[in-house]
Amino acid sequence: MKTDTQALSTRAGKRRVVVDMREYLELAKPRVVSLIVFTAVVGMFLSTSSMVPWNILVLATLGIALAAGSAAAINHLVEQRSDALMARTRARPLPTGQLNSRQAIVFAGCLGTVSMLVLLLGVNLLTAVLTFVSLIGYSIIYTLFLKRRTPQNIVIGGAAGAAPPVLGWTAVTGEISSDALLLFLIIFVWTPPHFWALALYREQEYAKAGIPMLPVTHGAKFTRLYVLLYVILLAAVTLLPFATNMSGLVYLVGVVALNVVFLWFAWRLYRRYSDTLARRTFGYSIQYLALLFALLLIDHYRVFITEALQTALY
Repeated sequence: MKTDTQALSTRAGKRRVVVDMREYLELAKPRVVSLIVFTAVVGMFLSTSSMVPWNILVLATLGIALAAGSAAAINHLVEQRSDALMARTRARPLPTGQLNSRQAIVFAGCLGTVSMLVLLLGVNLLTAVLTFVSLIGYSIIYTLFLKRRTPQNIVIGGAAGAAPPVLGWTAVTGEISSDALLLFLIIFVWTPPHFWALALYREQEYAKAGIPMLPVTHGAKFTRLYVLLYVILLAAVTLLPFATNMSGLVYLVGVVALNVVFLWFAWRLYRRYSDTLARRTFGYSIQYLALLFALLLIDHYRVFITEALQTALY
């Protein structure tokens, strides 16, 4: 009987460990971090005409991912009260009590510390400093101050979210170039229509939580207009890589197609709103950014292969 009780206790303990691991993983927002890391990795490859050194690729990716996870955990910690009021976030580990504030602080601190050590010792000082600034910008400046003080929160705070491709670039080159800043600009302009599409169909929840998102402070129609205007601006900005010879025709054709679809969503959202359409616009915006950076990567190596063949032939 005692043996059976011990076995049950052991199994329960193992299940608890698995649950805790899942909750800690949720604190790090893995789906959000995966897109952040992808843009950073693309930034690494775009910074060089050859292969990224394997040690830099692994260590920089690890360091940036850990920093993003740390910032996400701090975001969970700061927003746990408002998260409890919103249907989208009330099942998160802190509002449900599956983890407590102390555990979140320790988790965020460990991720952040390891991140800085990896980047300082394995990559370079500039990348470590910029990553730290981005971490503070998102988790403290945006989450703690801007988000509850201005409807332009996501515009200003978007700078932190736009940093990953620059971090990837500096990890390889040790410097910031105009091309890296162009990647930053693309994500910076993409961020407002992406989040405002979400805010449109979550307007009542943001209002209940006391968060002054644009639909709450200026109304849905005003926000829909700004979504359309930002998507138009984004369509122009995303042509710059081709205009500056950073990318070629493969990218141009692909990004024009992506922009046509995004403009179609934004126009329909402006003219005839529905929550379903806002959700679809938000979902497409995520696919849009991932595909755009994939196009940049594909086009970059198309040029590299063509040049290598030309060199070999002539």
